[in-house]
Amino acid sequence: MQATEEFTGQKYSTSFMGGTMFSRFLLALMFCAISIAPVSANISEQVREPGIDTEELDRRAGQLMQQLEMVGLSVAVVEEGKMTWAKGYGEVQRDSNMLVTADTVFRWASVSKGVAAATVLSLEEDGHFTLAEPAKVHAASLELPASETQISIEDLLSHRVGIVRNAYDNRIEGGKGAKTVRRALKDLKYLCEPGTCHTYQNAAYDASAEIVETVTGLPYKAVVQERIFGPLGMTTATTTLEGLQRSKSWARPHGRYGNRVSRVKETYYRVPAAAGVNSSVKDLAKWMMAQMPAEEKLSENIISEMQTPRVQTPREQRFLRRKYGALENAHYGLGWRVYDYAGHKVVGHRGGVQGYRALVLFDPEKRSGIAMMWNSPHSRPIGLQLEFMDQLYGLPKRDWLRLNKKS
Repeated sequence: MQATEEFTGQKYSTSFMGGTMFSRFLLALMFCAISIAPVSANISEQVREPGIDTEELDRRAGQLMQQLEMVGLSVAVVEEGKMTWAKGYGEVQRDSNMLVTADTVFRWASVSKGVAAATVLSLEEDGHFTLAEPAKVHAASLELPASETQISIEDLLSHRVGIVRNAYDNRIEGGKGAKTVRRALKDLKYLCEPGTCHTYQNAAYDASAEIVETVTGLPYKAVVQERIFGPLGMTTATTTLEGLQRSKSWARPHGRYGNRVSRVKETYYRVPAAAGVNSSVKDLAKWMMAQMPAEEKLSENIISEMQTPRVQTPREQRFLRRKYGALENAHYGLGWRVYDYAGHKVVGHRGGVQGYRALVLFDPEKRSGIAMMWNSPHSRPIGLQLEFMDQLYGLPKRDWLRLNKKS
């Protein structure tokens, strides 16, 4: 079951192999044997200031991996602007004996949207356009329903297009090209006046990749490599299926019960600005660190623009209130979500596509946060980010992973 609106891609309802209680018991025993296998060590030469108890996070992640639905997981922690801990758990593929490490590559899914926003903003800084310009000026395929209001580039990057959320994702999943899908958006109706409400998008959001290609004359992947991945030292990061499969170690997708998904589909790589990035958790942490003040990796203007709340996200807030009550006042910036946590501003994003999940959550003022990726379509690991935040702010320990509840 997909937990949030940004968990893009297919919803898996694969049947459990061997449905008897006895077969479930045997499979659970087999998985436990796998999950206690040795895993990669913490990153070397770490110097950690008091604040985050990574031994406790390690213990909790180990407990999480005992759950039948988990196959592989990678976690990285940043404290005061430095990566202090990164570790992998489980396997890249069930029963493969190939262990996940902190260098194993996963898919970012919708966490990719921040990279697109930063790339667009870097081009704005160079004078190619302004955020106030109509998005269609540089993205000709973006054809929306008739309106006196043209959405701006800023509206595009904050999901204020006004049409139904996740518009025509099913066509992307059916194999249609991004530009073809965007031209068909004109047949829809507006839910609100363009620029006035939040309606989460993938095909439409990927018009940002078209903007990048139009003004530079270069492929989106080349511009992202030049402006983001290269300068940040993200050596495992790519935006294509080929990039994922060329990785020395890469996680395979799995279904709801840890069963292997037959293959990685190219569908959402067709909208790379919305869901195309791959990398290790170490590189995901580098991306997170670049969003923190004083890092001087991205300009202060880009960081400020991305993290400034643009629009309330009521649907996200309802989800959070129902499952994770500590995150409040949900808004969307440019490629990032912005929340309040115990009176602190925190920034992050979640994403999911075809048996992969990823998330980032950080406090920009404290320059501390957590990055996670896993290769099964479950929302339970989201709780670990909140247990991290409780540690960061000295709050009482809470079982956000829901591992201590009786079944």
